Amino acid sequence: MKVVNWVLLALVAAVAGLVGWYVWLPGAKTSGTLQAPVSKQVQINRDGLGTPHIEAGSIEDALFAQGYATAQDRMWQMDSLRRLAAGELSEVAGKAALELDFRSRKLRIRRIAEFWRGRMPARDKALVAAYARGVNHYIETNKGKWGPEFAVMGYEPRPWGVTDSLMCALQMHRTLSGHWEQDLMKGRMLTGGDKAKVNFLFPVRSGMEPAPGSNAWAIAGSRTTTGKPVLANDPHLEWTMPATWYMAHLQAPGLNVAGATLPGVPGVVIGHNERIAWGITALQFDNMDLYVENIDPRTGRYQFKGQTLQAEREVEWIGVKGGKAIQTATWVTVHGPLAVSEGQTQMALKWGAAVADGFDFPLVALDQARNWTEFRAAAARFTGPNINLVYADVDGNIGWQVAGRLPARVGFDGDVPLDGASGKAEWAGFVPFEQLPSEFNPKAGLVVSANQNGFKEKEPFQVSGFFASHHRAKAIADRIASRPKWKPEEMLVIQRDVYSAFLKYVADEAVRAAARRGEQNPMAREGVRVLTGWDGQMRAEAAAPMLATLLYQHIRRAAAEQASPKEGANYKTYMAPAVVEKLLRERPKGWFDDFDMMLANRLADAVEEGKRMQGRNPERWQYGRVNEVTIAHPVAGRIGWIAPYFNIGPVGLSGTGTSINAATPRLGPSMRFVADLSDWEASRMNVTTGQSGHIFSGHYKDQWEAYRAGSSFPLQFGRVESRGTLTLQP
Repeated sequence: MKVVNWVLLALVAAVAGLVGWYVWLPGAKTSGTLQAPVSKQVQINRDGLGTPHIEAGSIEDALFAQGYATAQDRMWQMDSLRRLAAGELSEVAGKAALELDFRSRKLRIRRIAEFWRGRMPARDKALVAAYARGVNHYIETNKGKWGPEFAVMGYEPRPWGVTDSLMCALQMHRTLSGHWEQDLMKGRMLTGGDKAKVNFLFPVRSGMEPAPGSNAWAIAGSRTTTGKPVLANDPHLEWTMPATWYMAHLQAPGLNVAGATLPGVPGVVIGHNERIAWGITALQFDNMDLYVENIDPRTGRYQFKGQTLQAEREVEWIGVKGGKAIQTATWVTVHGPLAVSEGQTQMALKWGAAVADGFDFPLVALDQARNWTEFRAAAARFTGPNINLVYADVDGNIGWQVAGRLPARVGFDGDVPLDGASGKAEWAGFVPFEQLPSEFNPKAGLVVSANQNGFKEKEPFQVSGFFASHHRAKAIADRIASRPKWKPEEMLVIQRDVYSAFLKYVADEAVRAAARRGEQNPMAREGVRVLTGWDGQMRAEAAAPMLATLLYQHIRRAAAEQASPKEGANYKTYMAPAVVEKLLRERPKGWFDDFDMMLANRLADAVEEGKRMQGRNPERWQYGRVNEVTIAHPVAGRIGWIAPYFNIGPVGLSGTGTSINAATPRLGPSMRFVADLSDWEASRMNVTTGQSGHIFSGHYKDQWEAYRAGSSFPLQFGRVESRGTLTLQP
């Protein structure tokens, strides 16, 4: 028994030692002193959330420390991002990741990053290289302690380079870029449908857009209790574990900036410095087009402008863990790689990121900007993605600026696959920055938007995009207009608003239609009982939001079937709510013989579907059971019975795509930011889960409950409450 007990004790000690080595120690050194290749002493002060506040003697040293601190908390996430972009996940994850790798290889992201690196200004390259050195110093000085994911998956992170940071940036570029799948959808619907009706389903604008912007707003001091502007930003992205964003504060001569950073990329992406604050979200201007190529797949010979050209053949090998490497070959035409196929039809994908003639890295310049002029000068250098920048400064100014490389299309929209052989649908370069929309100190004292089409009806260039309907933007504008003055902290109240005017309208229309018809269908009558008196709030615990959502989906499908039979289930666009609302308000001829009958029938269909999903008693339905999210760790979240500890959810969320708090099972606010221009210490920011990617860290998911409740944390700036200081000595 003594021998057995000693053996068991030794095993427990060994396991505890391994857990400590692989789990607790990675990224754990947040105090003390380290030797590092910096020019002067650098301090990394961690606050109560684990946010690094970096004080350095030069901007390069600050970025070095940012790379080091980010790697401490997010090394595996950074490595996964660059592998996802490069198409190298299969090397460590096996065959399960092959499809992701094929897609990335088709987009040629590594080749684009290498092209960009070769054309970066020397100063920009030096800044990105400083960040890379910080990441590498962490990798080199913490061998074997990079995180449990590396141990579980059995590999080591390779050194970080400038190209890797550019690939991380390109992955975000890819996320926010053109929606070519919608082009395919519209093309299919046009093939077998009514052209006029299909075009009706795919408008560029809904006609009710407020002042331009993005998922952000800025309020002038005339509309706040402090007399200074307030800026709020909550960009919507897919749920991830760890969180998409990483908070950091960088201080060096000529630089003092705090906010949200993108792991793998130096500088602050969204935040504030001593003079200005800004938010960034997707413009949703289409910068991807599909071209149907007349090409011989055996030889790569294809037609273009009456000539026969030779496509370039790019051959690559994808390493596969536990298997043989797989060869992939792609033909590249004048339009881009043959990345999409339908049957025998081969389509090349043209992407703005791949055809830009050079690349600047303007984030640090943006972080240093002190006024509107310097801010716009930095914005003019953005190669991509195409974005909205919402601005405010301590002098009381607010503004909005579009930035990026917007394709200049002449005579075509690019909203369906184009004829690649004719040469009649070619980009005429990019829209000059001077022509991009901009607004400074609007009379309304307000800049507000939510991914809708913010362009004017008549621009000097063709406007093409996959814009959202006007509903969220209008909701924000209406909330702000409802009172003469707002406190900065009340922006959080607006950010968590779950009222959907659109679904309230759809529900009321169905109830009125059923009443006009004297509806006898028991299913429709049950639907009327649930929806009558509903206040439009998309609360997770309520039944009416679930039924209203199902009702909208059935109406949307019915409308699409009228335009293109058998394609109704595939019709899902950001603009679809505006299309459905216009149909119900205007009731144009040729769509439905009797709109009231259609609404009553669709209501009955929605009730029937709800019963299949959640039981026969509609009063017991809960919207949160269909608007449910699970945020799973990609590795630890798959380990049997202990997985729930590392995951969040499943949890039902309030909100929908047409409410300000646009939370859905696929995506939601990726962080929340409120900048108080009267007092930086009163500014707030929080990410979805936590600062750390290490599964046993106290900061792994310590922000989730505050995020879910719609509260937040101080974004410490002038007064940092340090919980530990790590000093980097030259």
